Amino acid sequence: MRIVIVGAGTGGLALARGLIRQGHAVEVHERAADLRSEGAGLGLHPNGTAALSALGVDAGGIGRRLDGVRNRDPSGRVRHTLDADAARDHYGFGSRTVPRSALLELLAEGLPEGTVRFGRACTRVRVNPDGTVSALFGDGSSATGDVVVGADGARSAARRDLWDRDPARPTGWASWQVLARVPVGLAAGTDAALVQGRQGTCGMAPAGDGLVRCWFDVRWRPGTPRPESPAAVLRRLFGDWTDPDVRTVLEHVRDEDLVLTEHVRHRVPRVWGRGGATLLGDAAHAFPPSAAQGADQALEDAWALSLALAEEGAAADPAAALRRYESVRRGPASLALLASGAEAVLRLSAPRVLGRERAGALAARRYVGYLGGVSNVLTGRRP
Repeated sequence: MRIVIVGAGTGGLALARGLIRQGHAVEVHERAADLRSEGAGLGLHPNGTAALSALGVDAGGIGRRLDGVRNRDPSGRVRHTLDADAARDHYGFGSRTVPRSALLELLAEGLPEGTVRFGRACTRVRVNPDGTVSALFGDGSSATGDVVVGADGARSAARRDLWDRDPARPTGWASWQVLARVPVGLAAGTDAALVQGRQGTCGMAPAGDGLVRCWFDVRWRPGTPRPESPAAVLRRLFGDWTDPDVRTVLEHVRDEDLVLTEHVRHRVPRVWGRGGATLLGDAAHAFPPSAAQGADQALEDAWALSLALAEEGAAADPAAALRRYESVRRGPASLALLASGAEAVLRLSAPRVLGRERAGALAARRYVGYLGGVSNVLTGRRP
């Protein structure tokens, strides 16, 4: 089949890898002038690394593996430790933190030359009378295939023609994210830290090569202009926290390195597309990044969609294959949405009255169960 993918992000490139392995003719159209290098790091949970493996991508050479997450209070006291190895033992796949740019480069390396075409801003998606689908671009050109997949993010242009409206709504939170070399001890380790207090949340995870992925979840009013010095704002908000790693991050973070992500979410609809057109990743199910499932869910989509289009009969009726893909992914993506957001992460934390060991054991059990609920690839739920 001829398949047109709009967006060269994690999900779009992973889907291209899977489809090309199956012999499809694939084009990826990206509005940027090159692979996007901006942004911070990505957290890959076991379902994300499993989906990559199933698509023929080994991410073991980039980033850093994660063995645990230490939940701390603003003074640095450890409340409990989530043993990520419990999920690795249960599912056979572990967690990693990777620089976003490194993952995109890894995915793009396995594509034939010319697969990704840059400077192509999609403005419309049109289902044609003959059953084909076209992506229309801002320069007046178009690309037509048996299938068009909108993988162009939370403010998807492809989605506008497939849904009646843009359903994404702000949650009242935002994240300031950074990927930088920060002289904290966890940079050389395999444990992340999640520090929670009334001001919000600070997360820190080693990302390999001395890099640390850091993020601050803060309350955010929609329409608020970016402050002149976001680092100064963070120092003021979290300045009374005495956790040593948080203090070191605040001392070293630079304004130009901080990336703002406003949290949005929407209900995941029953049907994502029309005819031979569908959506993938944030274009289909936008939700906050606090639970670090955004990239994982996009990779799950890529895995499930590549399977749906490989089924016997998919070439004769691609629309039916796309609706099967949407149906099998709706439930896990909906659960991931419910468990996302800064407020949900606070609710999911183990009760402090249990003590460190019992709280850690409960957190590990919840994590294993949560992964089973949000994942198709780990549980074998295929289209």
